[in-house]
Amino acid sequence: MKANMQQGQYSLKKRLIYYVSAFSVVLGCLLIFSAYRISLEEIDEILNAQMRNLAERVAEHDPKPVQSTFDNHRRYHEEDLFVDVWSYASQDHKKHKQNMLVHPVTKAGFYTHKTATDVWHTYVLPLEDYQIQVSQQNSVRQSLALELAANMFIPYLLFMPFALWGLGWVISRNLQPLEDFREELANRGANELRAIESRDYPEEIVPTIQEMNHLFERISHAQQEQRQFVADAAHELRTPITALNLQTRILLQNFPQDDSLQNLSKGLIRIQHLVSQLLSMAKQDASILETETSKSIDIRQIAVNCVEQLIHLAMQKNIDLGMVHAEEVQMMGQESAVQSIISNLIDNAIKYTPENGVINVSVFQENSRIIIQVEDSGPGIDESQYGQIKKRFYRILNHAEIGSGLGLSIVDKATERLGGTLDFQRSETLGGLQVNVSLPQDSSRTDG
Repeated sequence: MKANMQQGQYSLKKRLIYYVSAFSVVLGCLLIFSAYRISLEEIDEILNAQMRNLAERVAEHDPKPVQSTFDNHRRYHEEDLFVDVWSYASQDHKKHKQNMLVHPVTKAGFYTHKTATDVWHTYVLPLEDYQIQVSQQNSVRQSLALELAANMFIPYLLFMPFALWGLGWVISRNLQPLEDFREELANRGANELRAIESRDYPEEIVPTIQEMNHLFERISHAQQEQRQFVADAAHELRTPITALNLQTRILLQNFPQDDSLQNLSKGLIRIQHLVSQLLSMAKQDASILETETSKSIDIRQIAVNCVEQLIHLAMQKNIDLGMVHAEEVQMMGQESAVQSIISNLIDNAIKYTPENGVINVSVFQENSRIIIQVEDSGPGIDESQYGQIKKRFYRILNHAEIGSGLGLSIVDKATERLGGTLDFQRSETLGGLQVNVSLPQDSSRTDG
């Protein structure tokens, strides 16, 4: 079923993990950006205080003109500060190669200016004759802030795989009720329509369960109406056909040589049999057998009863019908279903076995399975048609005038209901068709 999923379908669990993972990545990006901004503000505050204190200390010790040097090829760190003291009367600052000096100011404070090498952050302390300035590259502070933010983000990255694994586990655990719900539906049989208990499921799927229970109720009601229809049809169809059959027999007693009456009688018998099989198939489809409780049944006794009920049909064609292997085996199941299997197999064998033929019925146990075997001396069936003869109304072409094509379909349906298997092969002893039905000893455990 999973292999046949349409392209438009998707996994809710995978989608949740994907979206939460993407959200975690975005959250991580926001985290490193926020950490960078916070680190930069903290660094600015600390280094600004350091620069101000350094300028004030220089001013307290009768400073002399000092000119710092800057190497463009060297990488500087946060502890590297450039201290310049220059006289207002001097013109050397105008020739400063790196242009690091700030023009004379009247108020102490921090100033930002751009040079050919970088953007500088400078604290300027004007004195009476001198101007003191302590400078630092902005890129140094930005690099330090980025390094601190990255160091904060590395644990987040290391923790992320474990967080995603835990997230997947949490999502799987929380979505487990959906899987339990799916398994409960998958384990139900086609006619198991009891309400689903909603107390074991989260409230998010309770409305779905309630609607499904309402659907089960509607289906159950529709099946009940179908059962009632089958019961009414059985009464309405069997009664007039039986009456016609009796009237035809009375006419045949008065006019035994009339070929038309003979053909009419055969046609009525065939119609009666067809109606009986149609009703049996309708009962299978309407799941009437589901209402029957499982009980311990004697398979051998059921087989004997079926042989006795159909022996008169075999005698009409002088067919030797009997039990050749009858072990006493018991099983838990529905008696009507087992009786339907055996009687339809024997009836089908009688139809396709020529006069003076042989039909053997066997019941035995093999490897903890109950085997019902019916074989005949008829023409048999080609192996290529074994899969076709289970279908409704399918008949072998050279036997189209016999039967209705429903017998083996009824057997297949009843076998499936009992949790068994149906297969065909050529009889080694009689040469015709051999039908094997394998049933579990307790069909109530597999009935679905």
